[in-house]
Amino acid sequence: MFASPRTHADSYHRVHVESGAQSGDPHKLIEMLLQGAIDAIHKARGALERQDLRIKGEQVGKAVRIVEEGLRAALDPVAGGQIAAELDQLYGYVVRKLTLANIRNDDAALMECAQLLQPIQDAWAGIRPAVGSGRPQ
Repeated sequence: MFASPRTHADSYHRVHVESGAQSGDPHKLIEMLLQGAIDAIHKARGALERQDLRIKGEQVGKAVRIVEEGLRAALDPVAGGQIAAELDQLYGYVVRKLTLANIRNDDAALMECAQLLQPIQDAWAGIRPAVGSGRPQ
C-alpha cells in the first residue's frame, strides 16, 4: 500500500523540525518554537470550529508545552534583563489564557494567544544571527 500525501507531508515536517533542532542553532530553534506554538493554536481553532474537541485539546496542550517548556524555559533572566522578564510575563499569560481557552472552548482566547505570539515571531524572524555565533548581530 502507498502512504497518503498527508503522511508524506507529516514525515517531511518531522524531518525538517528534527534537523533544525539538531543543527544546534539557538536562533533557529526559537524561531521554530514560536512558529510551532502559533501553528498548534491555529490547528486548535480549526478543530474547535469542527467540534473536534479531542484534537482541539491535543493542539492546545502542544502549544502550552511549546510556550512553557520551550520558549519560557529558554529565557535567560540575567543576559536578557528587562526583555526576558517581560517575555516571561507574556508567556505566562499565554499559557494561562490557552488553558482557560481549552476548558471553555473559547475561540476568541485562542485567537488572542496567536495574536500575542505573532509579533514576537515576526520580530524574531527579522533578527539575523552573526555567522557561527548563534547570537543576533
